[in-house]
Amino acid sequence: MPSYFHRLSETAFEPTEHVGGAWNEAEQHIAPVLGLLAHVVEAEHAVRRPDALLALSRASYDILGVIPMDAFEIQAPRVVRPGRTIELVEVTLTHGGRAAVTLRAWMLQPGDTAAIAGIPLPSLPDRETLPEWSPGDVWPGGAIRSIDARREAVATGRSRCWIRPRYPLLEGEAISSRSRMLGMADFANGIATRVPPEQALYPNVDLTASLFREPAGDWFGLDTSVSFGPDGVGLTESVLSDASGAVGTSSQTLTVRPR
Repeated sequence: MPSYFHRLSETAFEPTEHVGGAWNEAEQHIAPVLGLLAHVVEAEHAVRRPDALLALSRASYDILGVIPMDAFEIQAPRVVRPGRTIELVEVTLTHGGRAAVTLRAWMLQPGDTAAIAGIPLPSLPDRETLPEWSPGDVWPGGAIRSIDARREAVATGRSRCWIRPRYPLLEGEAISSRSRMLGMADFANGIATRVPPEQALYPNVDLTASLFREPAGDWFGLDTSVSFGPDGVGLTESVLSDASGAVGTSSQTLTVRPR
């Protein structure tokens, strides 16, 4: 089965054609990379703490540079803040000895809070009510072509969209719904375009996502707003959803550069 990445060893991976970037097809799109880093953290955690699993509840990524369409390394995650009910874990992707992406993940102990649960975040319209959309008509790259999408453009820089990856992150490995959603969250920046990519560059330098429950299903929802400030900095914010409603939020800081 096709996948986004092939595992070459315990720490080495290579991208497939489905990771090709939107700003430059010779570089990897960061979206699948972020999902892979989350998977590495969760897989290591499951081996290290099989009887006391914590949930990856916040993922904060710093994008330190571009990644060519080439093999790369992800070393074993490092526990920055150990604890029985709370951990902070860090992992870094490197290419050619250069750090390219760092993930700092807060792992929190699950518990029963159903009696006091409440979610005021807005819900997305049902997927079937939104028209099919081909993101490849706006953006190049194998990653963009690897997703199915249904989208409603609400206003300039504001869209509501359902997306589904057509391929697993890795062939033959169980991937959690959290990691799969984190592997889709970065597409938000190209779903609610404020200006077309021919008019300006606006890549993100980070992504922070907080998830308060495990997503379910194959489709993930993004209710996204994109803001450009007057001084070359932008912000993409999204409510992340599954078919049952909101599951968290994500935020991306943009460097905006008119062409």
